[in-house]
Amino acid sequence: MLERGFEPEFPSSVRAEVGAMAGPPAGTEEPTRDLRDLLWCSIDNDDSRDLDQLSVAEQLKSGDVRIIVAVADVDAAVSKGSACDRHAAVNTTSVYTPAAIFSMLPEALSTDFTSLNERQDRLAIAIELVVGGDGTVKSSDVYGARVRNQAKLAYRSVAEWLDGRGPLPPAAAAVGGMDDQLRVQDAAAQALNRVRHERGALDFETTEVRHLFDGDTLNAVAAERPNRAKSLIENLMIAANGATAAFLDRRGFPSLRRVVRSPERWDRIRALAAESGTPLPDRPDPIALSSFLASRRRAAPDQFADLSLTVIRLLGPGEYVVDPPGAEPPGHFGLAVRDYTHSTAPNRRFPDLVTQRLLKAALAGHPSPYSVAELEPIAAHCTAQENAANKVERQVRKAATALLVERRVGSEFDAIVTGASDKGTYVRVAAPPMEGRVMKGERGLDVGDRVRVRLDGVNVERGYIDFVRV
Repeated sequence: MLERGFEPEFPSSVRAEVGAMAGPPAGTEEPTRDLRDLLWCSIDNDDSRDLDQLSVAEQLKSGDVRIIVAVADVDAAVSKGSACDRHAAVNTTSVYTPAAIFSMLPEALSTDFTSLNERQDRLAIAIELVVGGDGTVKSSDVYGARVRNQAKLAYRSVAEWLDGRGPLPPAAAAVGGMDDQLRVQDAAAQALNRVRHERGALDFETTEVRHLFDGDTLNAVAAERPNRAKSLIENLMIAANGATAAFLDRRGFPSLRRVVRSPERWDRIRALAAESGTPLPDRPDPIALSSFLASRRRAAPDQFADLSLTVIRLLGPGEYVVDPPGAEPPGHFGLAVRDYTHSTAPNRRFPDLVTQRLLKAALAGHPSPYSVAELEPIAAHCTAQENAANKVERQVRKAATALLVERRVGSEFDAIVTGASDKGTYVRVAAPPMEGRVMKGERGLDVGDRVRVRLDGVNVERGYIDFVRV
C-alpha cells in the first residue's frame, strides 16, 4: 500500500473526527422525500457490510416500470475539506485484498453511519427511472430521500432463486411482496441489458477468484462466475449512473465521467476474430464487436471467459475525465452509453462522493462545489489510484495463490496469454485459477494465444508466480 502511494492507516485527525460523531446524519440541506415505506432491498456480496445502494421497482398501469435506486448520502457525514474527506481524496478507493480490506472511510462510517443497513432509517440520493417495456429509459429524475432497507440480500442466494435452483432467501421471504419485487426488478434489468446490447454494449464473462479461509488460515482458492443477481444490480447501476450524468448536464454542472475510449489494440481484436472466421471492420465498431462476442459465447461457452478477459485487456483501462457544462460527453465504448459517471458507491469510491456533492448542490440550488479546474487533477489522481489499487489487489491475490500452489512447482498447465508488452508476458491458468509471468519461451506470444506452461517457481512475499513455456 505504501509503495503504491496509499495511506493504509487512518490519521489521528480522521479518528478524532469520527469519534465525535453521535450517529448517522439526521438532516441535509436539499429537500427530501420520505420513501421509507417502499419495499427497498440491498443485493451485494455475502460478506458486504458497506451497503451503498438500495433498489425498488413499481409496475405501472402503462406497462412501464418505475425503478428507484437509493444511494447512501455519504456527503451528509463527510463534508468537503473535512479530515475524512482529505484522507479519502488521497486513497480515492477502498482496496480489497484476501488478507485485509483497506476502507476508504472508517468502518464506523462505511459499515454503520453511512451504510444503508437493514431496518435502519438513512438519508439517500434517489435516482428514479421509468423503463419502458422495450427496455428504453423514458424519463429520469434525481432527488433527496429518506429510505429504510427492508431486506439485506446476497447475490448467490438471489441468483439461485431467480434461476429456480433454490428457495427465496429468508430475508426476502420475511417481507411480504419482496418476491414479486425482485421479479419486477429482474425483468426491468434484463430489458435494459437487451437494449444496451442492441446498441453495441459488450457482454463479457469474467471469472473472479475467491480465497477461502478457515479462521485465519488460507486453505483454498476458487473461481466465482457471474450470476443473474449480479447482472440485475449491474444493469440498474449502469442506468442510474447514466441518469446521474444526464441530470448534471441538464443543470449546467460539470461532471466526472467514467470513460473507456476506443480500443487501444483494435488490430489484435480483429486478428482474434478472424481466427474464428469473423471479419471485423477496419475501425473500432462496438456493434460488430458485440455481435462477435455473442456468437463466440454460443459457439464455445467453455472458452468464453478466456476470450472475455483477452478482449478486456485489449480494450485498455478505464479512466476518469471531466465533462464541462454543455460539452459533448466522451461516452463509454464498452457499455455503449453516451452519458456515464460513477455515482452509486460513495462509501467505496471518491469519484462517487464528488459526484454526490455536485448532485446535492444542484438539488439545493447552490453553485457547483467544484470548478472544472478543481476537477481535472481529481480525475487524474482517481485514475492513477484506481490503477494502483488494482496492482495492490492483484499482488496480494497472487501472493495468496502462490502460498497455495507452492507445492505444485514443476506441474504443467494449459494457459491463455493475458498480457504481452515490454514489461513482460503474462498468462492465466483456469484450474487452479492463477496468473503469472512467462519467464522463458515467451517470444512470439501475444494476448489471446493458448499455450502450455510449467510452474517454475513462486515468491509468496512478492506475489510472484513464474512459468516457463513448455
